[in-house]
Amino acid sequence: MKTIVNISRFIVGVLFIFSGLVKANDPLGLSYKMQEFFEVWGMHSFNNSTLAFSIIIITFEILAGFAVLLGWKMRLFSWLLLLLIIFFTFLTGYALFSGKIRECGCFGDCIPLQAHESFIKDLILLVLILVIFPYRNQMKPLFSRTFAKVVLFFSLVLTFAFQWYVLQHLPVVDCLPYKVGNNIPEKMKIPPGAIPDSTVIMFTYEKNGKQSSFTAENFPADFDDSYKFIKREDKVVRKGTAVPAIRDFALQTNYGNDTTQALLTEPGKKLFLFLKDGYKPGDWIDRMDMIIAETSKKNMKGFLVSNLEIENNRKGFFPELTPLKTDGTAIKTAARYNPVLFLVDGGTIVEKWSAVDFDQALRYLSATN
Repeated sequence: MKTIVNISRFIVGVLFIFSGLVKANDPLGLSYKMQEFFEVWGMHSFNNSTLAFSIIIITFEILAGFAVLLGWKMRLFSWLLLLLIIFFTFLTGYALFSGKIRECGCFGDCIPLQAHESFIKDLILLVLILVIFPYRNQMKPLFSRTFAKVVLFFSLVLTFAFQWYVLQHLPVVDCLPYKVGNNIPEKMKIPPGAIPDSTVIMFTYEKNGKQSSFTAENFPADFDDSYKFIKREDKVVRKGTAVPAIRDFALQTNYGNDTTQALLTEPGKKLFLFLKDGYKPGDWIDRMDMIIAETSKKNMKGFLVSNLEIENNRKGFFPELTPLKTDGTAIKTAARYNPVLFLVDGGTIVEKWSAVDFDQALRYLSATN
C-alpha cells in the first residue's frame, strides 16, 4: 500500500505543479474563464476580482504540488488539496452537465480540454487524493524542514514573479489563436476534418393552452388542426468540433461597415493598436507617437482597434491611425495587455508587443523595410 500511496502522491504533486505552471503563463486566461462562470451564475460583482483570484489559485496549485512532493505539512495540505479538488470537480461537472461552458480552462489555452475531459481528469485526481488522505499523518518529509521551506519560498517568489512578468510582457509561450505566425483569416475558418454539431428539428405546437415540442418522427397520434403551430427550431443533441479558432472577430468602420476580410487579405504590412475601454495615460503614448512617425515614413498603414466609438478627431491621440471598432471580448482574446500593438503582413501576425515593450517595437520597426 505504501508504494501505491507514494505513486499517487507523486502523480498528484506533478499534475498540480504542471497545471499551475501552464496557467501561470497566462493568468488572464483563467481570469476570463472565471468571469464566464460568474456570468452564467449571475455573480457579476465578482468580475473585477477574478484576476486576483486567478493569481492566488495558480500560486496555491504550484505550492501545493511542491508540498505534496516534499511531504511537507501533509496534514494541512492533504485537507487543502481535498477541498480544492472537490471545488474543481464541481466546476468541471457543472460545465459538463449544464452544457453552458465548453471548456473549463484547467490547463489554460495551451492544453484546451473539453468539459468531459476536464471532469474525468478531476475525478482521477480526486481518487488519487482520497488514496493519500488516510495516510497523511504517516507521510514523512523527503528532505529536512529547512530545505522544504527554502524550496517553497522560492516557488512562491518565482510563481508571483513569473505571473507579474507575463501580465506585463504577454505570455512567454503564446498558445492563443493570435500568436505570432498565425494567419487570422485562416484561423477564422472551420478547421478541416471538424465534426459539425448533431442537430434535430423540433416543432413546438400549442393545444388547450399547453405547448409541446416533438420531432418529425414522433408527432402525437391525435395530431390535427386543433394543434396551433408556435415555432420550429434546430436543437443541438451532440456538440461537434466545427468551431474556428478565432470567433466573433470583426473590424467595423465608423460607418458600421465590416472591413475585416478586406483589411486582412490586403497585401502589405499594417499596424493594429488594440485598445480596450478607452485611453489610459502613460509613457506608452509618447512611444506610440514615435512608432507612428517611423512607420509613416515607410507608408505603413495603421489602425486603432477599440471596443468604444472613436471619433476621427481624437483630441490629438494618434490622428494618423484609422479608427476601427470590434467587440471587447475579441480584444481580450487578441491582446493580453492594454494596449497591445500588432504588426500584420497581409493577414499573418508578424510580431506583437505590449505597451511596456513599445521601445522594442520601435527598434524592430525602424529596422523593418
